[in-house]
Amino acid sequence: MKTSSPSAYHLAQVNVGVLRAPLSDPSMAGFSTRIEPINALADEAPGFVWRLVGEGEEDATGLRPFGDALLINYSVWEDVESLWNFTYRSEHLELLRGRREWFEHLREAYLALWWVPSGTIPSVEEAGRRLDLLRANGPTPEAFTLRTSFPPPADRVPHTR
Repeated sequence: MKTSSPSAYHLAQVNVGVLRAPLSDPSMAGFSTRIEPINALADEAPGFVWRLVGEGEEDATGLRPFGDALLINYSVWEDVESLWNFTYRSEHLELLRGRREWFEHLREAYLALWWVPSGTIPSVEEAGRRLDLLRANGPTPEAFTLRTSFPPPADRVPHTR
């Protein structure tokens, strides 16, 4: 985990997708050949803190904690701006533009964001819970989206006399 932020909170994000074909299928090459370079770009992006990878692996494509059909992307960033800049102002945008070619359209929320105390790596179970919260309640401070985001919780400093 890397961090340079003095903030008391970091932003966790999880997104899932249903692949149209196995990653090894030639129709998926436009996506699968970009996984490694995009992950390397994320790892070096300003504000990046951590991303989920399989044990002994370079990425999380072999992990399917929410079912065999769902690919997971799970990371922690210093703030919303850092994640937004990586998502929409880097080569990652090309993957977004091609997503319909490689992923099924999901009617329910497939991306959830939430604040975690700095230095915390939330569990995969927590990611699933936050995605479920967003699906059930829409954006709230407990689970939100890039389009409808919430600020980190206020730092609570104990009052002393």
